[in-house]
Amino acid sequence: MATCIWLRSCGARRLGSTFPGCRLRPRAGGLVPASGPAPGPAQLRCYAGGLAGLSAALLRTDSFVGGRWLPAAATFPVQDPASGAALGMVADCGVREARAAVRAAYEAFCRWREVSAKERSSLLRKWYNLMIQNKDDLARIITAESGKPLKEAHGEILYSAFFLEWFSEEARRVYGDIIYTPAKDRRALVLKQPVGVAAVITPWNFPSAMITRKVGAALAAGCTVVVKPAEDTPFSALALAEVNQGFLLDLDPLLLASQAGIPSGVYNVIPCSRKNAKEVGEAICTDPLVSKISFTGSTTTGKILLHHAANSVKRVSMELGGLAPFIVFDSANVDQAVAGAMASKFRNTGQTCVCSNQFLVQRGIHDAFVKAFAEAMKKNLRVGNGFEEGTTQGPLINEKAVEKVEKQVNDAVSKGATVVTGGKRHQLGKNFFEPTLLCNVTQDMLCTHEETFGPLAPVIKFDTEEEAIAIANAADVGLAGYFYSQDPAQIWRVAEQLEVGMVGVNEGLISSVECPFGGVKQSGLGREGSKYGIDEYLELKYVCYGGL
Repeated sequence: MATCIWLRSCGARRLGSTFPGCRLRPRAGGLVPASGPAPGPAQLRCYAGGLAGLSAALLRTDSFVGGRWLPAAATFPVQDPASGAALGMVADCGVREARAAVRAAYEAFCRWREVSAKERSSLLRKWYNLMIQNKDDLARIITAESGKPLKEAHGEILYSAFFLEWFSEEARRVYGDIIYTPAKDRRALVLKQPVGVAAVITPWNFPSAMITRKVGAALAAGCTVVVKPAEDTPFSALALAEVNQGFLLDLDPLLLASQAGIPSGVYNVIPCSRKNAKEVGEAICTDPLVSKISFTGSTTTGKILLHHAANSVKRVSMELGGLAPFIVFDSANVDQAVAGAMASKFRNTGQTCVCSNQFLVQRGIHDAFVKAFAEAMKKNLRVGNGFEEGTTQGPLINEKAVEKVEKQVNDAVSKGATVVTGGKRHQLGKNFFEPTLLCNVTQDMLCTHEETFGPLAPVIKFDTEEEAIAIANAADVGLAGYFYSQDPAQIWRVAEQLEVGMVGVNEGLISSVECPFGGVKQSGLGREGSKYGIDEYLELKYVCYGGL
């Protein structure tokens, strides 16, 4: 973000001070030392596996507050979910650090809001360019800390960068209105203004994209942010802070100060352990200097944060849990439906919020679909370390996630479900589970009403369109839904009747920066991405101009 351009002019400690004598300059493949000694082995010894060989500048372990890298009194370990090896020790921020980050963000907001939309747009675009320049290293960080296959990690970095590009353009399209009132000597104006400091709490499954989707919109609107990344994946958030500084460190500070006038503190990152997450989340969400909360995560946690927000009536936007139905009608093209099912279910090893959770297949096409689905799984899915070429299914984020999938499979089998393929832990390690397909699934099984977040595909047979709609809409959440049909009338009916915020018709991948992302019912509030995303960080002000 924009902190990059004023670190030197505001007197903040320079980025290179972590490694004495080191300054950074951009080049393809990553930020590299421009001069001075390279960091010694002691500073890299805690990184293993996929992080080995990365630029030390991208592997930050301190919090980033007010334009400075600040340690905390304690640290916590981050582990590679594939091997269990320690990747590094990261600053374990507490309430004190959280409040300091909020103060830094608030002080920065008082100046950042006055920066022109064009300048904010330019800075976001530069950040986008740097992400593209450093995409390979950033992708490796994602794979190392989340286990996501490297090919998918590269896709996430592009997706993440595209949000910065998109909101760099939307920053210049925040329009107001002029309203003609009945009184001839008056005019009514409607202004859009930034809400203030935004507390941004993000999940581990998309550790880069979930940040830029929120922060890109916030900065474009003129807000400042305090980001609390997931404890499993803090390196991506810290690397984003590093990347957005590198391209300006060698420029003249006086020129930067006069042309941009942007204070430090626009983008702040406060990592913390699972032990401290509750109190840190409460601290930033109840702080009176915070005006907005943006959260992606479980519905249970979202309700807790809504309670915090209610006490001071803060603006909120939340993308919470889902239970996405995937419906295959008799008229569907089986091959297309199977391809969509593979994409929707097994992306990120089933660990996405819009992942298909239950497959509803009409009786006439059921057997053909299950057979083709099983064959596609056996042919195309390869379980392995995310860094290994050909891997499509990495580890789950931790053993607790594996236990959840295992519990759902065992519950379904005990109630009459049949394992078509998979069904047990994978021999590679404790965080791996075989891609699993179940048939003869009934609605009393856990996997049909509890979000799985893993590589499990349960198939329910149905007879009528009305039955499928009733099953799909029985959930108290409604994020995404998918269905396959070749009947135009049915397509319109089902698309309108599904109680979800996003519908994929004959398509298993629906996310796009240009389109609004969000759900209904207990799947959240507000929308992210698209032209609507920036509105979550803007307030309307009515101005009555009289005496004309």
